[in-house]
Amino acid sequence: MPGIGTSAVEVTNISGHCFWLLLGDEEIAVAFADFPWFRNATVDQITTVQWPSADHLYWPLLDVDLSVQSLRNPAAFPLVSRPSA
Repeated sequence: MPGIGTSAVEVTNISGHCFWLLLGDEEIAVAFADFPWFRNATVDQITTVQWPSADHLYWPLLDVDLSVQSLRNPAAFPLVSRPSA
């Protein structure tokens, strides 16, 4: 029987070029150049993030779903969708 998840995700810093996510014990820099959906997002939109499963992150205020693996290695996941203007 599955228990209650105890892993948390937290945005630890936001700069002009990226933001940092703390996933358990791992910190990942998310560059706006690689993930343009976040470039013009508000602090509230970026920091409202959910980690529903080990390889899935969701930003409900932006309706953005991303694989954790794509954050770790953006070059392995070519950008398919561009943000709307």
